[in-house]
Amino acid sequence: MWCSDVDMHSHSTHSDGTLEVKALAASMAQQGVRVWSLTDHDTTAGWEEAAVEAARHGMTFLPGVELTCVPALRPAGDAAREGSWHLLAYFPSGRDAPAMDELRAWITGLTHARGPRMAAMIERLATFGIHVDEAKVLARADGAVGRPHLAAELLDMGVVATFQQAFDDWIGDGAPANVERPLPTIEEASRRVHAAGGFCSLAHPVYYGVETGEVLDLLNRLGIAAVEAFHGGHTDAYRDEVWRAAVERGLAVTAGSDHHGPEHHPRPGHRPVPLADLPEAVRQLRKGAQATGPR
Repeated sequence: MWCSDVDMHSHSTHSDGTLEVKALAASMAQQGVRVWSLTDHDTTAGWEEAAVEAARHGMTFLPGVELTCVPALRPAGDAAREGSWHLLAYFPSGRDAPAMDELRAWITGLTHARGPRMAAMIERLATFGIHVDEAKVLARADGAVGRPHLAAELLDMGVVATFQQAFDDWIGDGAPANVERPLPTIEEASRRVHAAGGFCSLAHPVYYGVETGEVLDLLNRLGIAAVEAFHGGHTDAYRDEVWRAAVERGLAVTAGSDHHGPEHHPRPGHRPVPLADLPEAVRQLRKGAQATGPR
């Protein structure tokens, strides 16, 4: 049996999404999502509002966060691959579980580390004669400021003709104005999540340039229970490859649109996934959502 009413990957204006939490929740509900996770980058700032909005629309809210980590494996000769790996963390016991205080404090530290990095990147741009108003960049983010906010400002300033050009010419990995920031390892992040009663899924593995079996074997060794096989950026062939390889290794799979708003992965939900291969906690949440009846 397959389902398409679970969306475990989405972003609001608390990180690099373009919709505020209220509008994002409404969009999810309009597309028939029953179990929804807000997974902003390195911040939990939207959880409380998301829980309220999910309940208002008859959805079950699964607190989540997308943690930016050091790459765990070297890509296969492709220097253009992402300079970080992203670990989706989920907390089915709820955002107010006793063990959550320490984890949320640690995540807050990750959020705050983004500020000095942004200031340093703006300083670098100034050395090239590009003078960016830091306050305008920060105003684009309700929580975790990141390179997409700076790219949007460069686009509005007319420095670049497209959003992608900002990354290619100025702020992408290896570009002249990029500044790296300290990142946790996958091991550290997963250990902290597990200690708080959560579980992890490796986000969009297609972006890392590593052979599927090698990635999944690493997840097994680290005790990471799932992989996001069903992602909006995966081709059908790659999705099936990751799904089947995960099942062979006893790993669960997760499904997410990676919805950032109408401009990016524009349709939330609608990621058919085999119900039996979702993490047990997600299956239970969905079962509870079904028991409440239609919205």
